[in-house]
Amino acid sequence: MKKCKLNLDIADNRWKKEIPDIAELSEKVKQQAFSYAFDNDSETHEILSAYDFAVNVRLSNDVEVQRLNKEFRGMDKPTNVLSFANLDFENFKADPEDPETELGDIIIAFETMQKEAKIENISLKAHYCHLLTHGFLHILGFDHIEDDDAEYMESFEVAILAELGIENPYEDEE
Repeated sequence: MKKCKLNLDIADNRWKKEIPDIAELSEKVKQQAFSYAFDNDSETHEILSAYDFAVNVRLSNDVEVQRLNKEFRGMDKPTNVLSFANLDFENFKADPEDPETELGDIIIAFETMQKEAKIENISLKAHYCHLLTHGFLHILGFDHIEDDDAEYMESFEVAILAELGIENPYEDEE
């Protein structure tokens, strides 16, 4: 696998206060997610083996995420994570003049993530790792619109999180 740079933008100070090792944790989740997808999905493998990439992750809040959710999805409410893929993996062609192609952007809302972690009785770190993994998989071309696709994507999430020592977040749904 070629390199994938993580551009981490911490827009809300609560992130560092609640998860002091957020930068290192984010890098660890990125490495695990990309390695797993590279090793277990042929389309992802083909693209990630040929180019250098960057991923932008913005750790923000409900106000910003609600604004983006309304603008891009027509939903006037905050959500836990938004992912904006810059690439159409099926028709991908990298610019040979660009040494690093941006895969996409992930934005996570602190308050929504915190509320969900409390409701689910899990640590903020564990929930953050799940949301970031979910976002990475979206920008790698995975989705959960159809049931089969959702099961495939969730199986990747569960395996990646297990490698990070985090329990299956879908266990209660089964």
